[in-house]
Amino acid sequence: MARARTAFVCSECGAAARQWFGACPSCGAAGALVEAPAERSGARAATAAGAPRALALAAIEARERERLATGIDELDRALGGGLVPGQVTLIGGDPGIGKSTLLLQALAALGASARTLYVSGEESAEQVALRARRLALEAHAVRLVAETQLEAILAALAAERPQVAVVDSIQTLWSEALASAPGSVAQVRECAAQLVREAKRSGAALFIIGHVTKEGAIAGPRVLEHLVDTVLYFEGDPHSAFRIVRAVKNRFGAANEIGVFAMTEKGLRAVTNPSALFLPRHARAVAGACVLATVEGTRPLLVEIQALVDPAHTPNARRLTVGLEANRLAMLLAVLHRHAGIATWEQDVFVNAVGGVRIAEPAADLAVALAVVSSLADRPIPPKVLAFGEVGLAGEVRPAPRGELRLREAAKVGFERAIVPRANRPKAKLGGLEVFAVERIDEAVRLLREL
Repeated sequence: MARARTAFVCSECGAAARQWFGACPSCGAAGALVEAPAERSGARAATAAGAPRALALAAIEARERERLATGIDELDRALGGGLVPGQVTLIGGDPGIGKSTLLLQALAALGASARTLYVSGEESAEQVALRARRLALEAHAVRLVAETQLEAILAALAAERPQVAVVDSIQTLWSEALASAPGSVAQVRECAAQLVREAKRSGAALFIIGHVTKEGAIAGPRVLEHLVDTVLYFEGDPHSAFRIVRAVKNRFGAANEIGVFAMTEKGLRAVTNPSALFLPRHARAVAGACVLATVEGTRPLLVEIQALVDPAHTPNARRLTVGLEANRLAMLLAVLHRHAGIATWEQDVFVNAVGGVRIAEPAADLAVALAVVSSLADRPIPPKVLAFGEVGLAGEVRPAPRGELRLREAAKVGFERAIVPRANRPKAKLGGLEVFAVERIDEAVRLLREL
């Protein structure tokens, strides 16, 4: 019996090689080549007669398509305003965080106005129906198919002609054209490509649920994220009641837009005022807490940054962050020492963004630095005070984008004072908010001591 031909496929870019290499010859990713059955080649060279006809860009009629609202405002916000016909959305997150629950709720809300189809590859039809009843969903119009074979799913999509469909999940599907097991690089890539092609042909808005790795990235080849129009990630601790859906890629809206949800007995409930979730709830003022005005997508958020500075009991002091970039904390501690005379080399420093939110923008620097100074001095920052601004290596406090939007959110919530970069000082007074503008980190530290 002839041995089956195999190839080595890169889990990062999807490129194939005939032999194993320590690094992918295409993208250079180390240790990313995985052995998989070779795909049967059925490709043929296109002749000049069969080549596609090119069109002049100016001659193509382009029009804005009306978006389809899912009925869940926070999901619509993350998607950029709703679903576009033919849009393919990949959604990932930790097991049990609420991916299937959210999309089942969305299909139930859409059922009254649109044709919907739920394809379940992980649960039986009875299990999905029990979950819908447990959530008290009006899901009478939702059609359900429990199937994992790609060809059968494509036939169901063609027969049902849904306007919105959900495939749960891409790692459970398999195609009879490939000999590899479900979840392999070749199967995931082929099944995703076929589903995307069908969605573009039929105009159905398609959600694809994907598993995540231990590092938090969607499992399978990285080309999976390039195939789709939108990539959503669930963030937050599965043991907490709050969930954040973040758009890390969106061809039809802003990237980094977020939707905030609370997990209840009846499923995920949209949170319309997320700043209230991340603000301080201390009975009295505590040292090491500073409120940050950040912007996620187009939404301003007020988030409490907490710092704990404690004498180190090991030769190497620890620097640990949750929800913030660890390398940036080390840089800020060096800047505080060099330009504000505050030394922490014999101190363990722990920094946390409250509520499980992840903050990547450098505008969090000033709030983190002030929280560290407050904890080190064991002196609370006065209530109703917030800060934002990027701190440079020279000690300068650089402006943050959309500063006035941040300050308007602070004034609306009831904050009284704000420490901001000088370039972000507003031209007009914003309600009862008093703004203190600073140019350097040592100036901000002195101001903090005077408040």
